[in-house]
Amino acid sequence: MNTTTTAQATTAEATAAERTGARTDEAAALIGGARERIDSLDDRIIGLVQERMAVSAVIQEARITSGGRRVNLSRETAVLGHFRDALGKPGTALAMTLLELCRGRV
Repeated sequence: MNTTTTAQATTAEATAAERTGARTDEAAALIGGARERIDSLDDRIIGLVQERMAVSAVIQEARITSGGRRVNLSRETAVLGHFRDALGKPGTALAMTLLELCRGRV
């Protein structure tokens, strides 16, 4: 291996390490691919949250128009329990964030 090739290999490894924290090209490739999948999942999650917000707005509008309150606390309690049962204590925090996002003013 000549000096230029060695320097290029070292730079590629440093770049992979900086980008992924990996110590090998194989690990860096695996991490890079997994991060792309996570980014795709995050985009889908954001889209689903936006869809949930829109559906919630329709429900709130119907409830308010019929003389009810904007928020139904028993329903929110059920949502919190569902997330807690599925995801544990962090699920409750996630559900609270979703509920807060979905309580937007109509």
